[in-house]
Amino acid sequence: MKLTPDKLKKNVDLSNFEFKNTNEIEPLTTIIGQERAKRAFEFGLSVTTKGYNIYMCGPTGTGKTSFAENYLKEIAKNKPAPNDWVYVYNFANPDSPIAISLPKGMGKVFKKDMTDFLEFVINDLKKVFNSEEYENDKNNIYNEYQEKRTQLLDRLAEEAREYDFEIKYTPSGVYFIPIVNGRAISEEEYPELEKTIRDEIEKKVKKLQLETQEVLKKIKILEKELKERIKELQKRIAVFTISHYVYEIRSKYKDNKKILDYIDSVTDDIIENLDDFLDKEEEDTSFPFQFVPYKKMSRLDKYKVNVIVDNSELEGAPVVYEVNPTYYNLIGKIEYDNEMGNILVTDYTKIKAGAIHRANGGYLILQAKDLLSYPQAWEALKRVLKTGQIFIENLKDIYGLFITPSLKPEPIPVDLKVILIGSEYIYNILYTYDEDFKKLFKIKADFDSEMDYNQDNLYKMIQFISSFCKKENALPFSKDAVEKVIEYSCRLVENQEKLSTRFNEIVEILAEANTWAELERSNVVKKEHVSKAICEKEYRSAKYEEKINQMIEEGTILVDVDGYKSGQINALAILDVGDYVFGKPSLITVTTSSGRSGIINIEREVQMSGKTHSKGILIISGYISQLFAQDMPLTLNATICFEQLYSGIEGDSASAAELCALLSALSDVPIYQGIAITGSVNQKGVIQPVGGVTKKIEGFYYVCKKKGLNGKQGVIIPHQNIKNLVLCDEVVEEVRKENFHIWAVKTIDEAVEILTGKKFEEVVLLARQKLKRYLDNLVSFSDKKDE
Repeated sequence: MKLTPDKLKKNVDLSNFEFKNTNEIEPLTTIIGQERAKRAFEFGLSVTTKGYNIYMCGPTGTGKTSFAENYLKEIAKNKPAPNDWVYVYNFANPDSPIAISLPKGMGKVFKKDMTDFLEFVINDLKKVFNSEEYENDKNNIYNEYQEKRTQLLDRLAEEAREYDFEIKYTPSGVYFIPIVNGRAISEEEYPELEKTIRDEIEKKVKKLQLETQEVLKKIKILEKELKERIKELQKRIAVFTISHYVYEIRSKYKDNKKILDYIDSVTDDIIENLDDFLDKEEEDTSFPFQFVPYKKMSRLDKYKVNVIVDNSELEGAPVVYEVNPTYYNLIGKIEYDNEMGNILVTDYTKIKAGAIHRANGGYLILQAKDLLSYPQAWEALKRVLKTGQIFIENLKDIYGLFITPSLKPEPIPVDLKVILIGSEYIYNILYTYDEDFKKLFKIKADFDSEMDYNQDNLYKMIQFISSFCKKENALPFSKDAVEKVIEYSCRLVENQEKLSTRFNEIVEILAEANTWAELERSNVVKKEHVSKAICEKEYRSAKYEEKINQMIEEGTILVDVDGYKSGQINALAILDVGDYVFGKPSLITVTTSSGRSGIINIEREVQMSGKTHSKGILIISGYISQLFAQDMPLTLNATICFEQLYSGIEGDSASAAELCALLSALSDVPIYQGIAITGSVNQKGVIQPVGGVTKKIEGFYYVCKKKGLNGKQGVIIPHQNIKNLVLCDEVVEEVRKENFHIWAVKTIDEAVEILTGKKFEEVVLLARQKLKRYLDNLVSFSDKKDE
């Protein structure tokens, strides 16, 4: 069946929509053509059971990320904002900071309250301990101590006189000076005394020493009591001084037990370390290079509040899109300071939040490929989702590569939905090889690359273009320009009944069409601007196609587009160079001879044939056997070759061409070289659909155009591929002028008749006659050999 021009592309008609340009159309507020994915996404968000996180998969450019962000931000507005989180010093265990949750915005309030609390406490303590009243109370205690001490020493001196001794007090101790005949004896005179006198003095000294030790012991007890009484006085005054501040802050946070416990610990620590507030800090005598489990805090640093999550500015639940999901960016980290050149130290104020902390209570969006690219990031995320807690650990602690002091912050409970965005390939790999993945990501939102061509989706496409114009401050698109854009959308998916959902590629054309319109100083983007944008975009990437066509034109690559030849045909292939896909004719030749080898695939013999292509050759063998070997054995050697092919070949889209060339070689009926064919074939001779028909047709058309159109050239395609025709305007116009033709066939019979101009039965008869000759020759040769 020869196709008419109206079958070759989608003729977009927007006459049902009343608008002159997109300024009259409301911008799009929802996603287009992804009902299945949208339903799955919405359901996944509504399930509160653990493990119902969402994996969004599909082709790049289908709007997965933008949809997730926009949709989540919209629903997050109606959800409560999560609590703030702070870390505070742990007085009982300094290397395990305490995590405290506070209502939204109260984190920084609590931090300020603690700063003000300390400021007031320090000022008041300094005032009260520098007051005359405190000095009087302290002096009274000290005077009382001095009085008791003096009494003890006086009593000791009196006893010494009774033993004929004087007492002398020095920094090194107490000395007893004997008195003989009313005179104190010096050390030089003492040896000159009579022995009896010396013996008597030593007896008295021993008794007096016992009395002295008892007195000194009582004095030490008095000194201890003095210190305790002064310390008790200080505590009593301090408690009285700061009690109203403590009461005030405890009253404000009376519903938060962890804060109340923390305030109690702070109060106790202040009372126990009053010297820190009175500028009497003791000198640090620790060895300067000593390792410590956490940074040695200054006097007041340990009372600071480290706000790691501040949701004060947040309206609704958080939506966090982490574009660089490293381990630390996800989990958070503990930073270090370098002291003395080679010592790493840290403290709880160095704890920094990660994306999971910021998204806690809301939604976290991650790109699967990026997440899997960073060491331990995927494992860390799974650990959070499995345990429901965030453990902040540095990688060096996990790997154990370095011995450095670190902290073990109290874990924070997690409640969030993770939306992982990636390809179908990554999804299948994770689902197959990671047993945790299927437990943690139970919802799959599968985005399609195409959507139905219907009135609803057409209007949404118009709205999408309107949204682009308003967002990018671009010129409005006229109705005919919109029709051209929608036609291009059909071309992207090569289907007249579908529209593309790869909106990034559509946006490229919109942006470039707008630029061409601006360069021409137009007030609106017109159809010709869109056409130019499409042509220019293809031209920028068409270098390889032009070089191949030039080589065909010069005869470097052998392709005939006119004349008749037996056993030779033009098949059509697709070449993909990354950003550009184009069709290229491939010359297939077939030779036959008498023998028993059957059909030989030269590409397979040299290991250049893929499995699908090899299967296609076997299918051809089956068809030939059914057609010719019902009443006689098939004695045939046939070789099939893709000429000038120096790379591998895969796919069965050339099997129809190979079969036609084989029938031509068997029957000696020539094929017209100006007609190329694409399509696969089954064992019954039925032509089956293939991909890329639009690019294949255009590729062969450009070759014919280079070598000269003669009105007889064209392409044969499977009839099922008619809906896949979205040919460019140039090809459609040449078909309309009958300078080029396109046929759609259902069976190999129809294809052979178009290619050869003869009835299929005639070709089969001639082929059978040749096969009969092959058989006779083989039998005759065998008989002669036996003789």
